[in-house]
Amino acid sequence: MGILDNLERGLERAVNGAFAKTFRSGLQPVEITAALKRELDTKAAVVSRDRILVPNIFNVRIASADFDRMAAMGPTLIDELTRIVTKHAQSQKFQFAGGIRITLQADNSLSLGVVEVDSQNVGGAVTWVAVLEISGKRYPLTKSRTIIGRGTEADITVDDSGISRRHVEVLWDGTRAQANDLGSTNGSTVNGQRLVSAALETDSVIEMGHTRITFRMIPEAASPESGGFWGPRE
Repeated sequence: MGILDNLERGLERAVNGAFAKTFRSGLQPVEITAALKRELDTKAAVVSRDRILVPNIFNVRIASADFDRMAAMGPTLIDELTRIVTKHAQSQKFQFAGGIRITLQADNSLSLGVVEVDSQNVGGAVTWVAVLEISGKRYPLTKSRTIIGRGTEADITVDDSGISRRHVEVLWDGTRAQANDLGSTNGSTVNGQRLVSAALETDSVIEMGHTRITFRMIPEAASPESGGFWGPRE
């Protein structure tokens, strides 16, 4: 990193600090996405005419109070950050050497509203994991058939009086997912349409009773260096 790069980083930190003191409400997710996009643009390396390589491992450091508010959003926040990073890379024709991994970490040295991103390029295979997300909790699809309902015999038990004991099943063959209503009393929908049987694309939403279930395909880096989604406090 040259003198001009150091100067630019210093000015950026000064501006971030000034805004943090002005806007006491704290960091917003959109500011994290902007910082991640900026990190991609700054670290993009032209390997060849058809290959521009960017980091795929990101450690986002934020103030402790901001971290507590972000952590309350659960894994949905990380999913959304990953989606936005992927979309930005596609729009700029950037490429990753491995799976994307984003970690949020509380840093007591940072002021409220300030975000710092450290990144690295780590090669490795990308593993796509199919999950059902219910009330901020993820349930990986590890079986070919997963039953969701209110009863104890269901694979995923949901405390919702508006759903049947065995309400919906999700079939997964390792590549494709399908949802079937199991003749429930109050019925269910997928993406707003009445569910009988329907293929599930990523981000499809199943609704039954008062419960909302999102089917997601989550990319995970296979590298042992990648760490967790929510990092330790410094």
